[in-house]
Amino acid sequence: MIAPFASINAPDMIGPVALPEFRLETYLGRWEFSARYHMTASDAETLSVRELLALGGDAAIEAFLDTRLSYTEPYGAHDLRTSIASTYDRCQAEDVLCFAGAEEGVYCLYRTLLSADDHAIVITPNYQSAETVPLSICATTGVALDEAQGWTLNIDQVAAAIRPNTRVLYINFPHNPTGKILERDRYDALVELCRRHGIWLFSDEVYRLIERDPTMRLPQTADVYERGVSLNVMSKAYGLPGLRVGWIACRDRDLLERMVRFKHYLSICNSAPSERLSLIALKHSGAVLARTRKVASDGYAKVAALLKDFPELFEAYEPDGGVVMFPRYLGADGVETFCRRMVEQAGVVLLPSSIYGSALNPTPADRFRIGYGRSNLDEGLAAMRAFIQRNRV
Repeated sequence: MIAPFASINAPDMIGPVALPEFRLETYLGRWEFSARYHMTASDAETLSVRELLALGGDAAIEAFLDTRLSYTEPYGAHDLRTSIASTYDRCQAEDVLCFAGAEEGVYCLYRTLLSADDHAIVITPNYQSAETVPLSICATTGVALDEAQGWTLNIDQVAAAIRPNTRVLYINFPHNPTGKILERDRYDALVELCRRHGIWLFSDEVYRLIERDPTMRLPQTADVYERGVSLNVMSKAYGLPGLRVGWIACRDRDLLERMVRFKHYLSICNSAPSERLSLIALKHSGAVLARTRKVASDGYAKVAALLKDFPELFEAYEPDGGVVMFPRYLGADGVETFCRRMVEQAGVVLLPSSIYGSALNPTPADRFRIGYGRSNLDEGLAAMRAFIQRNRV
């Protein structure tokens, strides 16, 4: 069954089309701040400004308090970009362009790379803008992750989707919402495929560094491919979405210059205080990431235990990384009704599979996204358990 949004067009969209409603943001805008338990969060447990400043000590506190509330450099402060570049193997500060969150980077990259005569390929399911932005510009083809094979990506299907005018391929590992990390041999084959055809590989890496098994960690695409574009942000692994600082790393500096000219029409530059706080988090990334991994590990164990207790309702699996998973709901009422009743009657927000409906491919209609990266899961899981037990037949 295809979710409602997917029915508006055929599997291969010819573009361009208008941007549709952003279903995920509309749904969370309705429930995220009004419902009692946010159990579908896609970010990791955050820090307060006080806690973050404490990591940097007195010098960081004084430097932050002396921050001038002026415009910042459109590319991002040089010391911030230097710190970001140090997280890559082959990038320098000049290979980094900062944005107001990752979403702005997604928009700028597509709008810079694509024209009406081009073709894009994106994996599905996905964060909606990963497909709707290219769809608003040009012909776009979706290649679905293989649900029956642990959500892996079939490289032969990607190869079959390539056209002479294919300009960019979008991937996301660890994946939202499944938590899948592509196998290294398949990732390497994908890079070689793009290199052979001269295709830009746009890699959404916002959940990198919170793999459940560090040996599964993929390289950053900007490091291994001359047309690799790596997207990251302070929101996910670092747990600091309120800073609204993201970036793209790419060793093609001409592309970055074209993107910054597009950024001039959007945010222009980042917030000066946010850049200072991001720099502190990056300088103390060991402590910040260790905290994230501990919270995610503990949270996953709790979520997995709940799902395991109701095998008649849930078909679960172990995600490879990130802080969200996409279990199957087996109840006769269907996942859309289950999620609606869960939030209306128990105050628990989950994301039903319709939120991940695609205009490009059929998407699962019986799954939901649940998060495990927050430290305050106990009350929400208790509310879920109580709701399920009340409604057991």
